[in-house]
Amino acid sequence: MSVILYVALILATGGERIFELIVSRRNAAAAFARGGTEYGQRHFPWMVALHTGLLLASVAEVVLLQRPFIPALGWPMLAIALLCQVGRYWIIRSLGSQWNTRVIVVPGAGRVARGPYRWAWLPHPNYLLVAVEGIALPLVHTAWVTALAFTVLNAVLLLGFRIPTENRALRQLA
Repeated sequence: MSVILYVALILATGGERIFELIVSRRNAAAAFARGGTEYGQRHFPWMVALHTGLLLASVAEVVLLQRPFIPALGWPMLAIALLCQVGRYWIIRSLGSQWNTRVIVVPGAGRVARGPYRWAWLPHPNYLLVAVEGIALPLVHTAWVTALAFTVLNAVLLLGFRIPTENRALRQLA
């Protein structure tokens, strides 16, 4: 029964990501209509693959390797994963029409300084939540190999490509 509930959780997360992509495409189209310039197009497909892979691998590991649900681990990880979702929506709301899954700079748009973006010590709150969620979501049902692999690959992608790209793009707003 726990495997069925876990698969439902992953499917719900996937559905939520599809909803986010719809919002993202709408916001990106509006940004381009206002003269926005996109940065980092080459690494974006890798991000999509990694995030899709997280969901698929989480289910595959649980089903194929018969990972157990361990309540002492699973319940706290579920709470953390759900809190990450709340944080993601706080971020999306804070960025408003400037939020999307791509790095697009609109001339004259200015940097957002509300929500979690008001804290200078936390310049990329969304990436922190993604990293935490990438650990918590697989560990809800003890998919530790997926959690470890996502963490390593996500760190390489974020630290090596995405964050430097976003920082360069944000300097265009200054």
